[in-house]
Amino acid sequence: MKHFYQSEVKPYLITKSLNPENQETPIHFLNGDLVDEKLFYRRNHFSYPNFSSSFYFLPIVGLVHTPRTFSIQDLYSLPSRSIKMVLECSGDKRGLFEPKLFGEQWEKGAISQGIWKGVSLRTLLEHTGLVNSAKEFVFEAYDYGERPDSDSIFNFSRSLPIEKALEPDTIIAYEYNNQPIPFKHGFPLRLIVPGWYGMASVKWLKKITVIDKEFNGPFQTIDYVYYPNKENDNGKFPVTTVHVNSTIQYPLNSQLLHKGTYMIKGIAWTGNGRISKVEISIDDGQTWETCQLASAANKYSWISWNYKWEAVKKGEYTIKSKATDSQGNVQPSEPFWNRKGYGYNAIEKINVKVE
Repeated sequence: MKHFYQSEVKPYLITKSLNPENQETPIHFLNGDLVDEKLFYRRNHFSYPNFSSSFYFLPIVGLVHTPRTFSIQDLYSLPSRSIKMVLECSGDKRGLFEPKLFGEQWEKGAISQGIWKGVSLRTLLEHTGLVNSAKEFVFEAYDYGERPDSDSIFNFSRSLPIEKALEPDTIIAYEYNNQPIPFKHGFPLRLIVPGWYGMASVKWLKKITVIDKEFNGPFQTIDYVYYPNKENDNGKFPVTTVHVNSTIQYPLNSQLLHKGTYMIKGIAWTGNGRISKVEISIDDGQTWETCQLASAANKYSWISWNYKWEAVKKGEYTIKSKATDSQGNVQPSEPFWNRKGYGYNAIEKINVKVE
């Protein structure tokens, strides 16, 4: 059995921009289910925030009966919840859209996975109460700056509808993989919203405000919105749940191979249910075979898969992978085109040559 890549050299993130810092994971180097912080992709709209004494306290205000400010120590003392989950940028794979779209040209590595530990938001609300007219929770971050479309200064802020905010697995996290959350990934507190794209999991959480209407901040109503029409905003709708998806980690695209036996490997994930099946095609989609799943699929986390390929003939091959989840969602042959390039989940495809 041939393995595609083994090395003592440690991989590094792939830089897209430095200010703000945006770097993606070399997805083909990931082994196992937990991504070390050094290989955790970085997605920022602004420069990293500065620390202050108030950084360690979290106020919950607005339409609650008893507004309260929680300290880090308060959160540590409350019942905790740990969730192993995929965190995927909604722009992951944007660089694969044809024709090309404007925005950060992510390839396949704006995705990570780890174990987040914290307190359910609904647990915190047991200490504040909730007014009946409450409709949304607004999560304000400490990072701020100018947007390209405005001269105004904005904090990164996003909202969740009350139903999603009160799900038990929506947590205020303070640990990642059994360590304090790394600063570049939201220390000391980060909202974690399993099943939704990463923009919902607000980093460097500053304040939570409960409101009785729809939040209209620019990262809610301009960005992170699907625009299916190029010329106008007709039919727009918000980016929320992660689409069913898969990625081939080995072999690499455009790799030269010798005749022999290879283990094709990859990951698959979804925001809705669990992965139930991964199929692979060696002949550009003409025929499909079922892959071996590494373990039982878990809610929120990716699953590793593999397929043993006997490469007995020389030539060029188009290898494809296609995931199906427990809700019946299947990767489409073509991506859902949208003007800002969110949610790419077309059937995965690479090309290799056997010499």
